[in-house]
Amino acid sequence: MFAYIIRRILYSLPILIGVNLMTFSLFFIVNSPDDMARMHLGQKRVTEGAIEKWKQARGYDKPLIYNEAESGVGKVTNTIFYDKSVRLFAFDFGYADDGRPIGEDILQRMWPSLAIAIPIFLVGILVNICFALLLVFFRSTYIDVWGVVFSVVLMSISTLFYIIGGQYLLGKLMQLVPISGYDTGFSAFKFLVLPVIIGVIGGIGSSTRWYRTIFLEEIGKDYVRTARAKGLSEIRVLFRHILKNAMIPILTGIVVIIPLLFMGSLLLESFFGVPGLGSYTIDAIQSQDFAIVRSMVFLGSVLYIAGLLLTDISYTMVDPRVRLG
Repeated sequence: MFAYIIRRILYSLPILIGVNLMTFSLFFIVNSPDDMARMHLGQKRVTEGAIEKWKQARGYDKPLIYNEAESGVGKVTNTIFYDKSVRLFAFDFGYADDGRPIGEDILQRMWPSLAIAIPIFLVGILVNICFALLLVFFRSTYIDVWGVVFSVVLMSISTLFYIIGGQYLLGKLMQLVPISGYDTGFSAFKFLVLPVIIGVIGGIGSSTRWYRTIFLEEIGKDYVRTARAKGLSEIRVLFRHILKNAMIPILTGIVVIIPLLFMGSLLLESFFGVPGLGSYTIDAIQSQDFAIVRSMVFLGSVLYIAGLLLTDISYTMVDPRVRLG
């Protein structure tokens, strides 16, 4: 087991290095520091002096990869690649263009993101699996048919409709919850109810259809017929046998997104005024803060690769044949 985990970690390192190099190329080769300065200054006629001043203030005035003016290791370390790319592997995100430390902003904003993402994740899994099992239990009946139709309808509606409709109905007309905003401690509960409800409803359609397909594939196998022949009820067959044997494809979709919960939801946080990492990224894009955008891209890559690693490890717990193979 330990050797399997080490092997998977070693496999993921080249992927992370490749993503880092690609990100560096996009930000500093395809889109050079001079282009960043012109975009950020937002002037039609930008002087060379203004560009150089902007680059010096943000550390973009150094050579990209190799500094001939330095000696020894300084030829490599005193470069943009080392400062803006290599240091990310040590989670040294540096400073935003306005001088704020990005690492401190991430630590501060991760908690509001998790406060929304974790309830949506847990409640969504419970609701979607139970709904899918209900459709499978009543398969080939009107309940199953209309359940699939209901799922397709939910899939076809944009998340923006749920957000705006929920704010108008529950926030403005009924005045049950605030339309937007955020607070700390237990006072944050009233601000999180509506985003969580919308997040769960928005994911029911696609997730239910996916789980239903998995369960229907399992229900026709020999071990299910054997369980029924032993006199087990349909509910016990569904929950004790089918659900257990369908865990590998379910884990594929569940475990891989666990680290990404940290990143928050771009739409929900922006529309509900939650100061999480999702709104942090949107604000950085709007203000053309390239340091924050670059840091969030790298952090998202690390978390996604961590999710894939957790998925591989969870496979071995559910089915040891994966490890032995």
